[in-house]
Amino acid sequence: MFMTLLLVAFLLSSAVSWGISRAFSQPMASILARIIADPISEAWVRYLKFAILVVGISSGVRISEIERYISPNNWQEKPEILALTGERWVLEVYRTVIETLQGVAMMLLAFFVISLVAFVVLRISELRQARSATPTEKRPPEA
Repeated sequence: MFMTLLLVAFLLSSAVSWGISRAFSQPMASILARIIADPISEAWVRYLKFAILVVGISSGVRISEIERYISPNNWQEKPEILALTGERWVLEVYRTVIETLQGVAMMLLAFFVISLVAFVVLRISELRQARSATPTEKRPPEA
């Protein structure tokens, strides 16, 4: 039963992470193409997709929590292994989905905050370059 739970948690967190990766693929590509403006931005998008999968799976498959079903609680008077009932299955599946979403959301939040800062810096730089490129017109003195 433990191995089935581990496999289900892995597959479920993988599926949720993959779905998020697909949903955010285009926005990430647009942002990175704008900030980096080089073909290497495609490699960064691929890396971010990989990072979403890694963060999602590592967040969703909580080994320390799942371990409760094979190891007794040593802090109890009579250490017992938790039974994996139907209610616990539902709870573990729910936890897997929520933890996966939370982990990936934090990663994407960090990415978008850093991207926003980079975009603002890039925009300020572009505005300064545009100002220095256009000659300032001097008006003749009024009489």
